[in-house]
Amino acid sequence: QVQLEESGGGLVQPGGSLRLSCAASRLSFYAMAWYCQAPGKQRELVASITSADRTNYADSVKGRFTISRDHAKSIMYLQMNSLKPENTAVYCCGLQHSPDRVHYWGQGTQVTVSS
Repeated sequence: QVQLEESGGGLVQPGGSLRLSCAASRLSFYAMAWYCQAPGKQRELVASITSADRTNYADSVKGRFTISRDHAKSIMYLQMNSLKPENTAVYCCGLQHSPDRVHYWGQGTQVTVSS
């Protein structure tokens, strides 16, 4: 069983920044990813990073968000800059053992972008 714990969410004004963290209890994986789910909407991929540090971003966050990870501590980060109200959502991290699906989910952390 893998445990994932997110932190770093909160309330921020439009144009502001937040850094989310996801600590994983397991060091080996195929990829880790950040997903978000806004009220009334489906969960969607924000960004992902493979064990080889290949990254992928949703078009809506390219140039504003950066995904990274600390190999030694098994922590994944999401640096979010130039935040917009439409980025308001619960952000969850997921861990994949293979390309086809997410095998483990964290509980999520709320991000609210509002003036």
